[in-house]
Amino acid sequence: MDIGVLTVPLGQESLDDALDYLAGIGVDAVELGCGGFPGQDHLDREAVLDDEAAQAALQEALDAHDLRASALATHNNPLHPDGERADRADRELREAVRLAAQLDVGTVTCFSGLPAGSPDGSVPNWITAPWPEEHAEALDYQWELAVDYWRDLAAHADEHGVDVAIEMHPNMLVYEPDGLLRLREATNDRIGANLDPSHLYWQGIDVTHAIRVLGREDAIHHVHAKDTKVYDEHARRKGVLDTTSYADTSDRSWLFRSIGYGHDEAHWKDVVSALRMAGYEGALSIEHEDALTSSREGLEKGVDVLRRAVFETEPGDAYWAGGE
Repeated sequence: MDIGVLTVPLGQESLDDALDYLAGIGVDAVELGCGGFPGQDHLDREAVLDDEAAQAALQEALDAHDLRASALATHNNPLHPDGERADRADRELREAVRLAAQLDVGTVTCFSGLPAGSPDGSVPNWITAPWPEEHAEALDYQWELAVDYWRDLAAHADEHGVDVAIEMHPNMLVYEPDGLLRLREATNDRIGANLDPSHLYWQGIDVTHAIRVLGREDAIHHVHAKDTKVYDEHARRKGVLDTTSYADTSDRSWLFRSIGYGHDEAHWKDVVSALRMAGYEGALSIEHEDALTSSREGLEKGVDVLRRAVFETEPGDAYWAGGE
């Protein structure tokens, strides 16, 4: 199991400098933003797509630092009610799939997207309860749109031999494991999870159980290593559906934290063990979004915890379970 990093926090550095730094702190793999919210500081999707020389140069840079690309990231909203925004997100995602195939990366990470609640809506609408009844009707409408879109996108991904790893994220249609499996069942097996525990923690979802549920369906295509701390003194007062600014760190019910600052090392060892039992042996891609520390310190602390948690060898034979 590799330790990886989504390189977005190092976007002000050149790709070579970022790779040199990451290799130096013990990272094995990188997830490269190529559009959408992650941007494309380290991978200009349009410039590299269909350009064999540019692709070879990228591979040479990775090889020079003994790193591999675990995924290309283009998180956006292809279901946005604003047609121009939806079209741009769709183009980014489809081109990312093509580029991943050309680079032999194999996985694109993204969001499911979120429509409005009706054909006349202009703002994405995250439905969190089925009543009053118009909310349930809005949710049915959203799923009809999503299935229609994702069936076509899943066929595109299958044509290019690339897995699409959807990050289960609140304010998106797919934000928990049941929704992920529902979309996968309605499309094909190219659709799976970019399992990011941070969004599950504050929703009260048991992460190791989620890994088992998704793992039974072979539905974990990629993993983000990112922690969350729930601050009970605030959550007891206003719950976890907290619209307080992320910058107001002292008054939020929860914050994204560096690995080990939301849950202890023993928990992360449980996460790694659950992933191995589920058959996942890919990257644990650290996504740094901790407002209480710098990117470099957060990444280094995360690598330190994960290096002690991951298994670096394959399981041996269970000699102790054999007969005489």
